Amino acid sequence: MYKVLVILLVVFVTNVLCIPMMAQDKVEVFGGYEYLSIGNNNSAGFTSQGFNGFNAAGTFKFNRLLGVEGDFGGTYATVSGISEHVYTYTGGPVLTLPAPFIRPFVHVLVGGVQMSVPTSGGSASLNGFTTMFGGGVDAKVNHFLAIRIGQFDWTYYHFGNQTVAGTPFPSFSGSNNVRFSTGLVLRF
Repeated sequence: MYKVLVILLVVFVTNVLCIPMMAQDKVEVFGGYEYLSIGNNNSAGFTSQGFNGFNAAGTFKFNRLLGVEGDFGGTYATVSGISEHVYTYTGGPVLTLPAPFIRPFVHVLVGGVQMSVPTSGGSASLNGFTTMFGGGVDAKVNHFLAIRIGQFDWTYYHFGNQTVAGTPFPSFSGSNNVRFSTGLVLRF
């Protein structure tokens, strides 16, 4: 029992004393809630729809101001009794203002988007291109933890001509889309 207590004490002291000395805010990991509002798109037959889901991102900072971010989001909605999913996977530069307690940031993210709906034989998915422009504000709780008060992104998507399960889909784009995220940020 004595050896276990000594080992636990050494691990605790090592983590409490050494990690703050090594931490330099080089990496941030975000996880939280996402709301995606897809605007009207008459050419594709879509009307405005809200999707709820999750957003996760990782950021590597080159210095206090500039970094690179990878972002993944998954949102879900039921439209006319059909369960629809929208997944985004993007990356790009992020610029942060390193203020003491509040850290505003802006980013430009580019990547892919996938819309899927269930079919009688499984699911049908459309894959396309997406771009997000936006930013947000993080509020520092302590050296390792912050709360993302809010992140707002204007979202553009484009889907080219595709045939899914024998059904042709014409090319369509949408730019009346907004994404909101909030959650926790871990800093290392």
